[in-house]
Amino acid sequence: MKEHYRLKETIVSIHADDASHVEAAKEAIGFHRSLLENYIRRDPYFQITLEPHSCPKDAPEVVRRMTDASATMGLGPMSAVAGTIASLAVEAMVDAGASFALVDNGGDIAYVTNRQIVVGIYAGESAVKDVGFVLEPIDNVAGICTSSGTVGPSISFGMADAAVVFSENVSLADAAATALSNATDPGKEAVEKAFKVLEGIGGINGALVVQGEYIGMWGNLPRLNKTRVDYDCITKG
Repeated sequence: MKEHYRLKETIVSIHADDASHVEAAKEAIGFHRSLLENYIRRDPYFQITLEPHSCPKDAPEVVRRMTDASATMGLGPMSAVAGTIASLAVEAMVDAGASFALVDNGGDIAYVTNRQIVVGIYAGESAVKDVGFVLEPIDNVAGICTSSGTVGPSISFGMADAAVVFSENVSLADAAATALSNATDPGKEAVEKAFKVLEGIGGINGALVVQGEYIGMWGNLPRLNKTRVDYDCITKG
């Protein structure tokens, strides 16, 4: 089953086999959003800075994950918010007994799966269309996060149509996708150069960049297949 769920700025698609797992995800999203909102009231700079920001050791888990991942990539904490919320939601689904769970938070995906699934790549007006990653079964939470300078409302300082990062640390995948998108300028050589931002960062499995007619790959990636990418399946407001 699939449910589209919105809570303020958080807009997700929740995929599960059981309604109770969907409810677990929704409860987790509400709980961790509330903690994050309360923290931002005490530290409003946390929400607006584009640079690494510290937090106390007793900060909520959602805040600490965002802070750690974004600092690793040299970015502000909100660069990791979507992936962090998605990961915490999937973890709650697993705690509720799910062996298949996927939360797509605006292109930042956390998942566990007991079956092969395909995740399509949407790159806007790019010539690269109708391709997707074939994801094999995995029993721990993993992430596939996407950022773009040409698609969607997120802040980006680059020109990637899609910058995709794989990591078992979903917060890190989100922040790294933002950094990769920021580093992508137009042209084939620029796409190849963009991956330098990921060099030396532990925990990143692989990455892909689509920019115009060019596509670049780095690290270990799942298999790419031709697949129909349905715009109506994209999680959006």
